[in-house]
Amino acid sequence: MNEAVMTVFGLIGGLAMFLFGMNSMSDALQKAAGEKMKKILGFLTKNPIMGALAGALVTAVLQSSSATTVMVIGFVSAGLMTLPQAISVIFGANIGTTMTAQLMAFKITDYIYPIIFIGFMIYFVGKKERVKNIGMVILSFGLLFEGIEIMGSVMKPLASSPVFIDLMGKVSEIPALGIVLGAVMTLVVQSSSATIAVLQNFASQAGPDGVTSVMGLTGAIPILLGDNIGTTITALLASIGQSKSAKRTALSHSIFNITGSIVFAFLLKPFAAFITFISPSGNEVDVIARQIANAHTTFNVVCTLIWLPLIPLMVKIVTTLVRGEDTREREAFQPQFLDNKIIDQPVAAMYVISQEINRCADFAESMLVSAKEVLSGKESGAGGFDELHETVKRLQNSITTYITKLFARGVLTESQSEQTAGLLYIANSIDRIADRSEEVTQQVRALQSSDKNLSGTAYRDLEKCYVIAIHMLQSAMQAVRNNDTELAQKMLQNRKKMRKAQKRFQKAHLARVKEGECDASLTADFANILYGLDRMVDSCAGIAEEALEHTVFVTLEETTSEDILPDTAQIAVQPLM
Repeated sequence: MNEAVMTVFGLIGGLAMFLFGMNSMSDALQKAAGEKMKKILGFLTKNPIMGALAGALVTAVLQSSSATTVMVIGFVSAGLMTLPQAISVIFGANIGTTMTAQLMAFKITDYIYPIIFIGFMIYFVGKKERVKNIGMVILSFGLLFEGIEIMGSVMKPLASSPVFIDLMGKVSEIPALGIVLGAVMTLVVQSSSATIAVLQNFASQAGPDGVTSVMGLTGAIPILLGDNIGTTITALLASIGQSKSAKRTALSHSIFNITGSIVFAFLLKPFAAFITFISPSGNEVDVIARQIANAHTTFNVVCTLIWLPLIPLMVKIVTTLVRGEDTREREAFQPQFLDNKIIDQPVAAMYVISQEINRCADFAESMLVSAKEVLSGKESGAGGFDELHETVKRLQNSITTYITKLFARGVLTESQSEQTAGLLYIANSIDRIADRSEEVTQQVRALQSSDKNLSGTAYRDLEKCYVIAIHMLQSAMQAVRNNDTELAQKMLQNRKKMRKAQKRFQKAHLARVKEGECDASLTADFANILYGLDRMVDSCAGIAEEALEHTVFVTLEETTSEDILPDTAQIAVQPLM
């Protein structure tokens, strides 16, 4: 096998190990962070400074500014974040992504194998999930560096190649060439962290004199700037087919990096001099990796400090470039929040699942209100009822599919798995409530269209049961939203009162039959309707039991009790006894 083929194989093999280590480390970091990730994400909707800080922290955990940006685009598209909030987070993400370059600059060649061994032993011997995740972080960190070392070893011959020496010379003289080269590299690899790591390794190779870098800092900076431009392509691709706000979010990421790269390209020599000044001194080949990392960090920090107070200007620019308002309206049965692009970030995925279940519950509640109207003979409620039932069914199917995909990814911690399973149970309970309501309504319609019908008093008793069911659903969802175990416990107590009320209504029906107010042949129909309502309340109680198990919706901001109950049906509940 000739030297060129060995070099190519070494580069792609080392790159594969680097990317595998980085992705594994990202997954393990998310699992190790656990509930802390929820707190970090909670800063996303705060002021621009906190948003930028959150963006940096999230990216440091995800090890990818592209992953953070795609997640934010999903939030904006679903209406969970405003455009200014999203822009501030993206600014912070650009700072967070420099963490990898800083780590790469450390010279830990002699410690790679001990790190891999220690990480493996902690992962292999550890019994607790958190310990195993920490072990995987360490193991992945070692594999990441081993990938870098492999790429560095195969690139050494390139440092003495006249072709590469000539190319690096042109890059130093023509910065635009380096910017294009860096952008293309990142576009191909889809990871600026990987291309910057390659850049650091190649720049650390000695030139013909054996002392200076083969490319030097002025040759590396343009490629670095190109890497920053190339990483925006992922966000632009993710915005295709999304809302205009999502497109504007992705465009702001590109503008941030492109404008910064142009300015710094014109200031190449003074910028390189500044980086040399703030970086450790020594032989160029020994310090250039740190210089590149510092240049990467300085570039993104300076651009963020400049753009952060100019977010309104950025909003105006992207709004001008992407004109108009969002005209694409989703059907009610289409998921508004679920986004497959963020499914690899478990906390974010659980957040959008919570939002979608909340939406589904609102439709189910409206469905119960509509069903109560059917009882009172209002035809306006009948058509809306059928549409609401179809909406709940299709939304529940989408939620179930999304949760199944999330479990299949294997990114959830044990605690997150329990929470997500609880969310799935709640979604299924809402679906069962909708089904039972549909069954009851069909029975009522059949009675209303027949020669024999229940008395007005009987229908009023059934309406009282529907009021109770609506209140139970409201309270159950409030208990889950607020993690209110006291309310959940009170609900379960009310469940017993509901059964007593149903017995009372059944007894009252038999009294009406005796007095000739109701037809005796309808006794079974009345009992079946009561039984259907009873099963609805059972499903509401099941949701309350999940609240007692501390299944709770993931939110990005604190809510108050006034924010919890939906406006669709604040129905006063009559005494049950």
